[in-house]
Amino acid sequence: MNSLSNKKILVVICGGISAYKSLELIRGLKKKQVEIKTIITKSAKEFVTPLSITSLSQGKVYEDLFSSESESEMDHISLSRWADLIVVVPATANTISKLSNGLTDDLASTVLLASNKKIFIVPAMNVRMWDHPSNKKNIIKLREYGYSIIGPEIGDMACGEYGEGKMTEPSDILLHIENYLSSLQKNKKYKALVTAGPTREYLDPVRYLTNKSSGKQGYEIAKSFRDNGFETTLISGITNLKPLEDIKFIEVETADEMLKKTIENLPVDVAVFSAAVCDYKFKKYNKEKIKKNAELDISMIKNTDILSYVSKHNSLRPKLTVGFAAETENLDLNAKDKLSSKNCDWIIANNVSDNEIGFDSEYNEVKIFYKNNKNEILHKMNKSLIAENIVERVIKNLN
Repeated sequence: MNSLSNKKILVVICGGISAYKSLELIRGLKKKQVEIKTIITKSAKEFVTPLSITSLSQGKVYEDLFSSESESEMDHISLSRWADLIVVVPATANTISKLSNGLTDDLASTVLLASNKKIFIVPAMNVRMWDHPSNKKNIIKLREYGYSIIGPEIGDMACGEYGEGKMTEPSDILLHIENYLSSLQKNKKYKALVTAGPTREYLDPVRYLTNKSSGKQGYEIAKSFRDNGFETTLISGITNLKPLEDIKFIEVETADEMLKKTIENLPVDVAVFSAAVCDYKFKKYNKEKIKKNAELDISMIKNTDILSYVSKHNSLRPKLTVGFAAETENLDLNAKDKLSSKNCDWIIANNVSDNEIGFDSEYNEVKIFYKNNKNEILHKMNKSLIAENIVERVIKNLN
C-alpha cells in the first residue's frame, strides 16, 4: 500500500550545496503520486532554478513573501494549511537558527512558523557548523518544538572535509516520510486516554486541598498521542494550560469527577494516568464559608484510587495501563510497590523534590518500571521529548 498516494507535501529548499538533491526527492515523491508545492529561498536559487523544480514537481514554486502574484493565489497562512506535511531540505544552519529563535524574514521561515503541520528538518552543513554548540542548542530547541530531524549523516563533504553534517540521501528521506504516514494510518485504530493536572478537594466554597501539579507532562503526552494518529481524550484538573486542538478535552475538579469521567470514556487501548489526584478528601463539605471563630472539622477520608480501580476492573481495563508516581524518596522501592499493588503495566516515576524537574517545570526526568521487572531511565529533557519517548514505547507495545 502506498501511504504517500494523494498526499500534499510542501517542500522548502534552502541555500546549500546539497540543494540539488532536493530535486531527486521531488522526483521520488512524484513517483509516489504526491501533490507537491515548493518554496525556494533566495540563496537556494544559486544552486537550483524554479524552472527545474517546476518541471519535476508539476506544481507551483513560491519565492517571495510579498509577491502580489503569490499572495493573490495563496497566502503564507493558507500555504502552510494546504500541506499534509512539510519537508525542509536542505536545512542550513541559518534556517535552523531562524526557526529555533522564531525569526521570520522570508517566505520560507514565515510559512514554517505559521504552520500547524508535521515538519521534517533535513540538515546539511559543514561538520564544524553542525558540531558548533549554538547549532546543537538550536537542534534541541527544534526537537522540543515538535520538529522531526532527519540526519545528518557522516561522510565526505563538498568542502573536502569528512564528518557529520552530510545531508541524508533522498531515498532515505522518502522512507522516513513513508514510515511516518504509514504509522499514522495504523495508529488511527487506537484510542488513548490521558489524565493530567491536579485535583481539588473542597472544604467549603472557597477553600480546597490540592497540589503543585501543572499538568504539563500529561498535556504533552496527550499531544504526542494525537500527533501519532491516536483518537485521544484528555481529562484534566484545573490548570493554566489551554485545551489542545483535535483532542477530546474534559475538565474536572475533584477526584470523584475525574473517576466518573474516566469510566465514561472507557474502554480505550491505552490509558496514561499522569494526573496528581488527591489521595484524600474532606469527610464533611461545608456549604457556606467557614468563619474564623467556627469550630473547624478537617477529618478526611480516602478517595478512590483511579489507577488501581481501572487496572483491576476487567471490563474497563485498557490493553496498556500506565501510572505515574511522583516521589520525594525511595523512588525505585515506591514505584515497584505501586506497579504491583495497582496491577498496572508500567509505572513512570519521577523525583519531584528536584525543583529543576517535575512539578511546574518545563523539564522532567523519569524512570519507567515495566511489569517484566525491567526498567529504564529517560534522562532530563523537555517534557515534550519525554512525552514523545513514552508514546514511542506505547506504539511499539501495541504493535
